[in-house]
This record gives sequence, C-alpha cells and structure tokens, in this order.
Amino acid sequence: MLALRHAASRSARLGARTESTLAHKDSVKFLVVGGGSAGLNVAHQVYYRFGRAGGDLAPKPGDIAIADAATYHYYQPGWTLVGGGLMQKANTRKSLASLIPKPFHLFQENVASFDPANNAVTLDSGRKVQYEYLIVAAGIKINWSAVQGLEDALADPNSGVSSIYSYEYADKTWRDIDSMRNGTAVFTQPAGVIKCAGAPQKIMWLAWDHFRRTKRAEQTQVEFWTGMPTMFSVPKYSEALNELRQQRGIRGEFTHNLVAVDPSKRKATFKKPDGDTVDTEFTILHVAPPMGPLDVIKSSPLADAAGWVDVDQGTLRHKKSEYGNVFALGDCSSLPTSKTAAAITAQTPVLVENLFKVATTGDVGTAVYDGYTSCPLLTGYDSLMLAEFKYGLEPKETFKSMLGIDQVVPRKAFFNMKKHLFPWAYWKLMTKGLWHGPRGIFPQKY
Repeated sequence: MLALRHAASRSARLGARTESTLAHKDSVKFLVVGGGSAGLNVAHQVYYRFGRAGGDLAPKPGDIAIADAATYHYYQPGWTLVGGGLMQKANTRKSLASLIPKPFHLFQENVASFDPANNAVTLDSGRKVQYEYLIVAAGIKINWSAVQGLEDALADPNSGVSSIYSYEYADKTWRDIDSMRNGTAVFTQPAGVIKCAGAPQKIMWLAWDHFRRTKRAEQTQVEFWTGMPTMFSVPKYSEALNELRQQRGIRGEFTHNLVAVDPSKRKATFKKPDGDTVDTEFTILHVAPPMGPLDVIKSSPLADAAGWVDVDQGTLRHKKSEYGNVFALGDCSSLPTSKTAAAITAQTPVLVENLFKVATTGDVGTAVYDGYTSCPLLTGYDSLMLAEFKYGLEPKETFKSMLGIDQVVPRKAFFNMKKHLFPWAYWKLMTKGLWHGPRGIFPQKY
C-alpha cells in the first residue's frame, strides 16, 4: 500500500491539465506521436525518468508534447467486456485532454508526414514541429473496408453483424448475443497481425457461455472461422484452447479469411489458401477486421518493408543509425510480439531507459525488451486463461514463477483480475506511467 501511495503522489504532482500556454510552440524536446495506451504511458515515464536526473535534464513545461487529434482516449481491452454484457461502454473512454497533465503540451492534430532527416514532423494543418527525440506510438490501422459489405452491415442495427474492435459497435455485439434465441453464431479472425489476437475468441467463449447459462445451448451453434492455422500462436495455449473448442462442440475452420458479408442473405464469404471461396450462413456474425500499419508510417522513411516503424527488438531504438534519436513502441512498431496493452507496459521502461542513455551518453544502455506480452483469454463468465509469453512464443508466466500456478488452466481468480483489477490499474496506473509490466508498480533497476 505504501508503494501505491507513493506512485499516486508522483502522479498527483503532475496535476490536471489546463489550457496550454504553448499553443504556438513549434519545437519540443520529446515528441510523442499518439495519445493512446503507449503514448500516454511513455510520455509520463519520460517525465519521471528525466525528472529524477534533475538539473538541466529535468523536463520543463512544454518539453514533452503529444500529437493526437483524438477527442477521446479509450480503454480498448474493455470492449470485450462490453461485448459480453459485463461493462458499459461509456466507462471505456475519457477525454484525451483530461489525461494529459500540465507539464505536457498537446498538439490536437495527427502527424501527416515524418521528416526524420531534419528532426521534424508535419501536422495535418501543415504546421511543422521540430523535436530532439521522437517516440512513435501511433497505433495500428483497422481496415474495415477490406471486407466487402462490412461497413454497411455494421451500421445496420438489424444486420446481426458486429465487432468489439470498435467503440461504436461493441455494445451491438452484446445486443446481438443476448437477443439470439437459436441459429448460428459465427466469430471470425483474419490472418496476419492484429491487436490483441486473442480477442476474437474471447467474445466467442463469452457468447457460448451465455447461451449455456440461458438454456439456449441446444438451439444455437457457435463457430470459429479464422485465417490462422491454429487457435493461438503459442503452442501451449493453442493446444488447450483447441481441446476446449472440441469439448464445447464449437466448429473450427482454419486458414479461412473473411472477405465479404451479405446481411440481407445472412451470408459470410471466406477465402481459402488455394484462392477458392466458401460461403456460410449466420444468425449473428462477429467480425475481427484485417489490420495493418498506418499509411503515414508505411510511406515514411521510418518504415520497414512491411510498413511498421523499424526498431531494434531489444532496445526499441530505430535500426538506422542516422535516426538514432527515434524510438517506437506498441502497435505501430516492428517488434515481433503480440500487440497488447500488457506488451506496452513491458516495452515502455526499456524504451525510456535507453532513451535516457542516448540523451546522456549518446548510446543505449543495458535495458533489453524480451518480447513479454500477455493475453487474458476469457473462456467464460467465471474463467480466464492468463497467457503470458515472450519472444520465441515461449511462456513467461508470472504466477507460475511466483506461486507454481500453471496459467494454462482457466481460473475464476484470473477472470476477476480481468473484470475488476485491470480496468482500475489501466486508468489509475498505466495511463499515468506507473505500471511496469509484470513488475507492476515496481520499476526495474538498470
């Protein structure tokens, strides 16, 4: 409790954000692109780390700036709970400005282009902003239009088509699940990189359990159609999840990518690896859409061949030596790990420590990110499989190492963490830079 009070007091000293007096500031020391989970977390930890150093290194008002045009900041992991009827979606968002404290400056615009050779970005308005250090935390692009008919189907309240990957439609998912009395509920997952790769099946497991608890199991069929070859990327968890799928009588179709939706016919079309397509009928359809890098990053000098910010997987510093003052983390980065909020909490301290070393010595230090990420896999309304792993798809289980608990076994205690502890920790700690991966509130000493 003492540690929590200490963390809270550090956050309180930042104070609530008031109207900035730096509206015309065109040069900052630290520019963070993106005000999402990664952006807020890293901006605060930069403030704390350089502040501890004191003297000329301590950030002055306006030294740290965040560029993001969003009006709201969202707790996106909560959208699964919204889709399962466990949370009101209004509780998953707050105004972005309210989460940015007084010492920071907010450019309420998106970045339109990057010019790392000249240490500058251009905002949507055409305004140029210079920086000494750039941290890219811009997130991922959701390609709704990549599935023919999907956007219109989502907008139609009677289509039976929904997605927890959108604030707007997360509660539609729950309405569809709760109102379904019989028929077929189809849940999809695309091939390739998406954020929170476990979410497409989390909502499926909740739907299955809801049908069971409301005595509709015999009248409903649940199906999982995925572009991936297995249930999950990590073999340990994938095998257990596939066994669970078979036990529960859920149909699984693998390496099938959703390409079109026709709600008027209640038909979904999938493409197979050989190029052929197959149709299936649905009563309700939950879609996890394809995703990829943002266009502004893909077209920038910072991108790798796939369009992600090209950073070293250990240090999070850009791989090109001429861009040595550029770092990236979270969904927009090239880091070969699952894109989750938990991954960000482990990435941030490493990035900040290496940024500090670059700023003070010219080179990175000893901090290395091992690829840690976590996926709390809801398997029902009182059970959760807490998947934790690192690079190489190797499990790295916190409770296994501490208490000998095998986290492949779904547990009610893990479910309660997801429902109650994680949302609290997100708003009270993570968005304020006070959560440090598996170490919680206790930062790693480098």
